Amino acid sequence: MTGTLNHRSLIDQLTLEEKAALTSGANFWNTESIDRLGIPSMMLTDGPHGVRKQGGKADHLGLNKSIPATCFPTAATLANSWDVDLLEEVGDALGAEAAAEDVSVLLGPGLNIKRNPLSGRNFEYFSEDPLLSGTLAAAFIRGVQGRGVAACPKHFAVNSQETHRMSVDEIVDTRALHEIFLEGFRLAVTQGRPRTIMSSYNRVNGTFAHENGYLLTEVLRDRWGFDGMVVSDWGGCSDRVASIEAGGSLEMPSADGVTDREVVDAVTSGRLDEATLDRRVNEVLTVVFGTRDAVATDASAPLDQDAAHARAVDAARRSIVLLKNGGALPLDGERLAVIGDFAETPRYQGAGSSLVNPTRLSAALTELRRRRDVVGYEPGFARLGAASPKRLARAVRLAERADVVVVFLGLSEAAETEGLDRTHLRLPENQLALMRELIALERRIVVVLSGGAPVELPFADDVHAIVHGYLGGQGGGEAIVDVLTGAVNPSGKLAESYPIRYGDVASSASYARGEATAEHRDSIFIGYRYYDTLGKPVQYPFGHGLSYTRFDYSDLTASPESVTVTVTNTGAVAGAEIVQVYVAAADGGFRAAKELAGFAKVDLAPGESHRVTIALREHAFDYFNVDLDRFVTEGGEREVLVGASSRDLRLSTTVNVDGDEADFPYSADDLPRYHSGEVKAVTAEEFSTLLGRPLPDPDWRREADLGYNDILAQGADRRGLGRLLVRAVTLTRRVLMRANKPIEANYTHFVLDLPFRNVSRMSGGRVNPPMLDALLVAINGHPVKGLRRLIAANRDRRRTDHN
Repeated sequence: MTGTLNHRSLIDQLTLEEKAALTSGANFWNTESIDRLGIPSMMLTDGPHGVRKQGGKADHLGLNKSIPATCFPTAATLANSWDVDLLEEVGDALGAEAAAEDVSVLLGPGLNIKRNPLSGRNFEYFSEDPLLSGTLAAAFIRGVQGRGVAACPKHFAVNSQETHRMSVDEIVDTRALHEIFLEGFRLAVTQGRPRTIMSSYNRVNGTFAHENGYLLTEVLRDRWGFDGMVVSDWGGCSDRVASIEAGGSLEMPSADGVTDREVVDAVTSGRLDEATLDRRVNEVLTVVFGTRDAVATDASAPLDQDAAHARAVDAARRSIVLLKNGGALPLDGERLAVIGDFAETPRYQGAGSSLVNPTRLSAALTELRRRRDVVGYEPGFARLGAASPKRLARAVRLAERADVVVVFLGLSEAAETEGLDRTHLRLPENQLALMRELIALERRIVVVLSGGAPVELPFADDVHAIVHGYLGGQGGGEAIVDVLTGAVNPSGKLAESYPIRYGDVASSASYARGEATAEHRDSIFIGYRYYDTLGKPVQYPFGHGLSYTRFDYSDLTASPESVTVTVTNTGAVAGAEIVQVYVAAADGGFRAAKELAGFAKVDLAPGESHRVTIALREHAFDYFNVDLDRFVTEGGEREVLVGASSRDLRLSTTVNVDGDEADFPYSADDLPRYHSGEVKAVTAEEFSTLLGRPLPDPDWRREADLGYNDILAQGADRRGLGRLLVRAVTLTRRVLMRANKPIEANYTHFVLDLPFRNVSRMSGGRVNPPMLDALLVAINGHPVKGLRRLIAANRDRRRTDHN
């Protein structure tokens, strides 16, 4: 293996200490350089929807501002475009900005599956469906890397919740792991060919992702052919030596040399083969030198901010979803009352490590006033805080003067953030109270939604139109008004299902409620796979989205490889239709009723027809056979369905598929609820049978002392310093929320989920391992003893630093 290294000659000149240093960060955002050998440092920075390069104090949560950059729509928004070309265009724009800022690795896209709509980071991910997620991610990657910069899809793998994300063990069966949670990454890797990939914080079936040999070597490298660099999420490396053995190339950020010494000691003692370390060094050097030309080019020409902003507006336009239209849209010459805080102060991105400092920001209110007869504006509610009767009354009085009321509603910055899951699916009560008062006026009402994930919509039947802009980036305000006024015909379709109420979600009873584990008892039945299998009513189905024109489907033909259908624009305006192809399940249970197998977006002029051919995905007729450890094709006569959403299927036909001869390994006697699809009722015993092993303890170890990989939240029910620290963090968060500082408040909560190991590793040397050991002694019930050790360890650290 070592003879195949493409940087063999350089690696042979490195000392063992230099090899260890090259596989960890030099600081928060950069890798180490070895000047004597001409090995430069490279910069990695956040960038799912904008280049978040911090020029001053570094952090991974967006607390400190980054340099101005174009803020494109988030992944959840772009996914609604179903537009492969658009994703490649956005990737190209981000790659160009990254190269101009000397950024070698852009940390994105995010493509974890949206298992549950309450995940606080859903705004940063594409879809509940792996085909849509993986296909769009691959296009984004090709765009970024076309500029010579490395893209870094994340978070590999099963990063399904933010609650306890740095310690939780995601327990998922092998079939769901491959069919749902890994399939999008497989498509991103095989079709996008990323140079890097980021591992997730969480454990997967007992092992931290960054030291999970099954994921990083057997699946990613051996099965999929990935030959690039695997970087840890920031602070996500728990055991550096184990991660190198498993396939982890780079630990970020710098651990101030602490883990470098662990690597050197492991090689010296024979516990780690130096040839394995050499492979990891080679993976890092390949990215360093592979991106060097892109970031070394002359970047003196300033960014054309007008052109970049125009691209951001266009991306938002092509992603907006018209959920409902009872004839109220597009707006014509009516007198408009604009109500809702989001009209004036846009909610255009999520919070956390993806927080972009935009070069400019457009507001829908400004654009509406410029283009239409707006009789007035009222915020109607307090974005953060309790109900305001005065604001509500002023909004109602304004609405009485208008023909059409355009109401801007949504989720606030406090609701959606990295590191914290939502607690419910509702809009704030002050917004719902406003809607009740407005509906009682019997005016035409158009609702415009902002937010990165589904919400319950109890007023949906009582309003005339609903437009969802999701999180549209810096140009989202202009894009929304383009759709409202008919300057643009909406063409987006939902990349996720909208349940009527949260209790309808398959994982609603248990999601993010565990301590040590997150049990995926819903298995493959996520999103539309669950709702459509049971025929459960939804507010809006997967793939739903309306237009100002109409599309007809005809002349369907199909083979096991592709589908061809004629689509006709039968309306009076030009528009784009997203044609969706689904494959129905084979006979028998433990299968989703249908699964997305292909899609295409088609632009059509009025009266125009187009014959569209759509390739079916590789595993369109397959399932993952746990006994054979591979995908198996189910043959026979299979139904293929084509339409405008998972519930709006216009045409169907059958194809004959040659299948594999393999026994179906999932018994209805052993797994009755998986065969019926009633996965909300799955018992621990049935889930254990599906896993093929006993379930691990879902609760934290209360009888044992807390260690490096435990988190501060575990100290809440322990006496002494641990409980005191938890209470202090909780109180601080409450104070910040009352001060209308939701982002800062949520990041305070992040401290509760931080593993103790990172107190040392992410402190920049201010807390060394002996000091951390002393802190743990204090937290584990010996405060005086721990404090004495802490004082002594700090004294020793200062003496060492001085010398």
